[in-house]
Amino acid sequence: MNTAPILTQMRTLIQVLAKHNHAYYVMDNPTIADAEYDQIFHQLKDLEQQYPDLVQTDSPTQKVGGEALSKFESITHAVPMLSLGNVFTFAELQAFDQRIQERLPNQQVQYDVELKLDGLAISLWYEYGVLVRGVTRGDGETGEDITQNVKTIRNLPLQLSGENIPELLEVRGEVLMPKSGFEKLNRDAEAKGEKTFANPRNAAAGSLRQLDPKIAASRPLAFCAYGIAQCVPQHGLNSMHQSLHWLTQLGFEIAEKQWLVNSIAEVEQCYQQIMHIRPNLSVEIDGMVVKVDDLQQQKQLGFLSREPRWATAYKFPAQAALTTVENIEWQVGRTGTLTPVARLKPVFVGGVTVSNVTLHNIGEIHRLDVRIGDTVSVYRTGDVIPKVEKVWLEFRPKNTQDMQLPIQCPVCESPVVMPEGEALARCAGGLYCSAQRIEAIRHFVARKAMDIEGLGDRWVESLLHLNLLDNVADIYHLHEHRETLLTIEKMGEKSVHNLLAAIEQSKETQLHRFIYALGIRGVGETTAKMLAQTFQNLTALMQADLEQLKKTPDVGDITAEWIYDFFRAEHNMEVIQRLLDAGVKWEAPKAPTRQPLNGESWVVTGTLASMGRDEATQKLQALGARVSGSVSAKTKCVVAGEKAGSKLDKAEKLGVAVMDETQFLMMLEQYQEH
Repeated sequence: MNTAPILTQMRTLIQVLAKHNHAYYVMDNPTIADAEYDQIFHQLKDLEQQYPDLVQTDSPTQKVGGEALSKFESITHAVPMLSLGNVFTFAELQAFDQRIQERLPNQQVQYDVELKLDGLAISLWYEYGVLVRGVTRGDGETGEDITQNVKTIRNLPLQLSGENIPELLEVRGEVLMPKSGFEKLNRDAEAKGEKTFANPRNAAAGSLRQLDPKIAASRPLAFCAYGIAQCVPQHGLNSMHQSLHWLTQLGFEIAEKQWLVNSIAEVEQCYQQIMHIRPNLSVEIDGMVVKVDDLQQQKQLGFLSREPRWATAYKFPAQAALTTVENIEWQVGRTGTLTPVARLKPVFVGGVTVSNVTLHNIGEIHRLDVRIGDTVSVYRTGDVIPKVEKVWLEFRPKNTQDMQLPIQCPVCESPVVMPEGEALARCAGGLYCSAQRIEAIRHFVARKAMDIEGLGDRWVESLLHLNLLDNVADIYHLHEHRETLLTIEKMGEKSVHNLLAAIEQSKETQLHRFIYALGIRGVGETTAKMLAQTFQNLTALMQADLEQLKKTPDVGDITAEWIYDFFRAEHNMEVIQRLLDAGVKWEAPKAPTRQPLNGESWVVTGTLASMGRDEATQKLQALGARVSGSVSAKTKCVVAGEKAGSKLDKAEKLGVAVMDETQFLMMLEQYQEH
């Protein structure tokens, strides 16, 4: 047997491990995650067990040391259950502390540090001390009513104990499954030939989402409180630390470890301690939670849109594993975006089995230099999203090839385009590509496009299922399938008649609405109107070159390329011709006779009492203005109604002129008089 390839593989593994051993033990600067090191180490050890005669004297094996269900009633949270921001390094933690100090100048800040339990967040309502409701976090605004299931959790008080029980108390916390209970649950399931759970969190969540409370009651669940959302009357406590310990007096359990510290440096010490004791904890954790302890300071700091400013999760390093890229495929999204996806040899990382990872775009592929056959490190960043972090060039097979962007769409064979300066490539066959057809049809029939009333998402899905809609042109041939339409559930004679009438009526349209309906990348309503006014007919627009398109108001260089490429995709032209053959038509646009605001960029923001923003936009466009959705130094004026927000702030910062509604109406009246 030729053992040379085996020996070469062994030597490569030994050299890789030696390099990382030196970085870890000598330089005190690890360059590889423990999980990655262990995986390479075991690869070498397995080879040595198979070929003991080839074991090398310098092998490290010879040395000592070395991440809302519809079946439950939905409940709206009285106080939203916000998520937490994340930090992953001490530098990011210091930045969090710096923001706190800047908002609380000259104040002493203490931090409450808790274990970040890896469970399912729920909210519990107690009225006069009695549990009346248990609700999952859900989307933060509404959750699932799981009251009957939470009542089966053994350590959760059904009635509060102690004195001075509040009239209303809403407690937030985590339902989890201790490690020992999880291991026994999986052992029992395996013995019965049943499916096992990937991790304790999944086991806890799955247990609480059973319709039969007896199933939840049979599972080893526990509840740990981490905060109070409401208390009537107020409990009168001043700090987070005090609040949690008050909850223990009422009968709740809290996490087995908690610290009160005076500086962010002490927070880091807690983090290191948690990392050390993590294996010995009775429950799984994925980091720690750092909260400003003083409740009045919390109130001063307030909230961002989705998270409190006064708390963050300090997460453990991302878990990693090594695996092989078996293939790289290109997927086409609903808007035509091409996304490369690496098909991996399945690997268990961060509590789940990962077999597919997005590579985002061709730029990311080139940055990583990832190729089919490569060995890669897969991380679950923040214990959530799998990501290829690194390519191991040491293990690259011979004769691998660079990955290139496809020239044609893998679905419809239309050209793939990516203008200079853009990161994402897209299929140019927006009207034809089957991967994009749902989005193309939805856009085409919209009120501001072809305005085909009654052709909603549910019916579109039914028509696709019956193979009656390959692209938007087929809409105008649905009358040929009247009998088939009548077989669709809830599609009666009257509904079919109304739908076909709306389709027929939509044939009489306007050029700018038709252009907008085509769904060309970067062409919104305003741009479509500018194109119609500039070119006056569809043929001129379709034949326009890049320079002509770039000279059109409201059309930038990249949008010009999208338009140009769209009209040079053969399949798009086929669909457009079918639309025209079906009788879609319009009168030539009328050029405005007087445009005092010609070429000026205006922005409308806030709420106008006399008209909607769409109407205000139309009036400005009739005067020749280009109405934009964002404020820049090129903006001529901002029309600001009530509750105007960031756009007004930016206009004032840039020194852009601002009109209130009264001034705007006076201007319109003045131009009408002239």
